[in-house]
Amino acid sequence: MGQVPTCGMVLAAGLGTRMRPLTDACPKPLIEVAGRTLLDRALDNFEAAGVKTIVVNVHYLAGQIEAHLSARSAAGDKAQYLISDERGELLETGGGVAKALPLLRDDTLLIANADNLWLDGPENTIARLAHEWDPARMDALLLVVDRAEAAGYDGAGDFHREPSGRLHRRGHDLTANYVFSGVQLLSRRLFADLPEGPFSLNLLYNRALAAQRLYGLVHDGLWHHVGTPEAVGEATRRLTRG
Repeated sequence: MGQVPTCGMVLAAGLGTRMRPLTDACPKPLIEVAGRTLLDRALDNFEAAGVKTIVVNVHYLAGQIEAHLSARSAAGDKAQYLISDERGELLETGGGVAKALPLLRDDTLLIANADNLWLDGPENTIARLAHEWDPARMDALLLVVDRAEAAGYDGAGDFHREPSGRLHRRGHDLTANYVFSGVQLLSRRLFADLPEGPFSLNLLYNRALAAQRLYGLVHDGLWHHVGTPEAVGEATRRLTRG
């Protein structure tokens, strides 16, 4: 129903503690998987969908990420990169997006984590999200992955999904069928009356859930959670095999 947002944001400010020792001297978004950094893969996906302005938040080893973005720009990338600087305080996912709101012009916000690798299925993933987006019914639309297809993930799942697409948290259930991919569309109205400082985007998901306006779209391509050095090797082998 909707258009792909003109602006998007890649969350790249985390410390990457579970990725040590690979992150001792390198920020997690610049870890390479099959010859390309996690950050580049996310940015490539945004650009392939037509996103023109991409905000990247930075904290740990921020200078390396800034230099990497400058090199992409110098190489002729069409997208404009903007930095949301969190050197002074790491703001978590929600606080990071809230700080970057002045740089994100659209009413619908495209946000993605830098530590989850996704490849499109038959259609462009971000375009699929935009087509599914219905602001009359939704405050948040999360790209979710069938837990059986979630490579690199060993948890119990995050959400149950109704046939309508509406999501419910796993709650007290032992398992849930769907895992949040880290890619999402959020309504700007969710960011009203927020706490100061760091907070998780889960606060906004809970707001949308309480209003029955939290929805999920099932990913139809490859997805890999890259959270540990072992997962880097696994994802590299998987991509190399094609």
